Amino acid sequence: MIAGALRDIVIVGAGQGGFQAAASLRQEGFTGSVTLIGTEADLPYQRPPLSKAFLKSGNADQLWLRRADFYEKNAITLVPDCRVNRIDRDNSTVYAGDRRFRYDHLILATGCRNARPPIQGLERALDLRTLSDARRLRTAAARARRCAVIGGGFIGLEFAAVAAGLGLDVIVAEQASRLMARAVSPEISARFADKHRGLNVDIRVGKSAAAIDDAGLHLADGSTVAADLVLLAAGVVPNAELAAEAGLIVENGIVVDEQLRTSDPNISALGDCAAFPMHDRGFRVRLESVQAATDHARHIARRLTKGDAGPYSAVPWFWSDQADWKLQIAGFAQPDDESEMLEDGSVLRFSGARLTAVETINAPKLHMKARRLFAETPAPTRAEALARLDVEERRRMAAGA
Repeated sequence: MIAGALRDIVIVGAGQGGFQAAASLRQEGFTGSVTLIGTEADLPYQRPPLSKAFLKSGNADQLWLRRADFYEKNAITLVPDCRVNRIDRDNSTVYAGDRRFRYDHLILATGCRNARPPIQGLERALDLRTLSDARRLRTAAARARRCAVIGGGFIGLEFAAVAAGLGLDVIVAEQASRLMARAVSPEISARFADKHRGLNVDIRVGKSAAAIDDAGLHLADGSTVAADLVLLAAGVVPNAELAAEAGLIVENGIVVDEQLRTSDPNISALGDCAAFPMHDRGFRVRLESVQAATDHARHIARRLTKGDAGPYSAVPWFWSDQADWKLQIAGFAQPDDESEMLEDGSVLRFSGARLTAVETINAPKLHMKARRLFAETPAPTRAEALARLDVEERRRMAAGA
């Protein structure tokens, strides 16, 4: 069922991707009913500031994606504080307890939740996934003197930088051999480790958490870290159970095709919960990225309102603000892709002769050049990358400086 045949679209998940799907449907001219169902009581909000600006200010007013009257003006039925627990595909209906919502097309934007590693006393740790989590964490940080962070990924490091800036003693325990290992090159990992140590953050890599108790965080090597606040930021898992129970194909997320359709053509999935084929790369990925979620949402809205929109092929890009450093990544590299560091500390990633990603710190011009390059030439060669990104010129300037 496509375009003009659609009357009722239901979106499960009111995060940034779900919100964008609802807004884009109206922007693309869809005139049927749009129902946006979220588990949280708050209006849909931006999540990236939760680990940074909100922890400092506590001001939620700047988080809302739109004010309440936006939903009324755009005829979007927002259903907050509601958890969908079943999809009846035969009758095109989703159920939330005794409430039911009929759909012609269903969009799953269910996101992720924190992974729960086998750590004794894990219930003592705080999370940072939702606004409610951030409120609890901010209150706890105001009373704390020492905090331990389990996990050295984006969220854990963003919080560590804020906590150090607030005067707390901070330790980050990362199980992997380096920080942000899934997302960035070894060179960028090393630069950020040095940066955080310069902020007086105690960085410990290759250290697994074993237990949490009144004394603090106990590591698997037998050492104990004194802490009156422990943040769990050790990765996430996709919220794909609803899809799996409905018989949709699930494999590290809800499996979708190149147009972001699930194994049921009347159901799409987007954002953190969706495992989609990477354009021209020959493998499927699941991106934990606000930008990917919003790009997915726009693509689905165009397909549903305009018909065949072609394969999803938006350029992946990511960012993380840690203290006064802005990390930006254009493209998508695998952890074992080669890396070449430039004189300014930026890093090019390669798979064979193909450029896969460009990693920069406080270098917005190079980041934008990289995004344009990937948009115009989805599989740039090493030679094309060096020429288009002005690498040789940058080297000459650095040598003459």
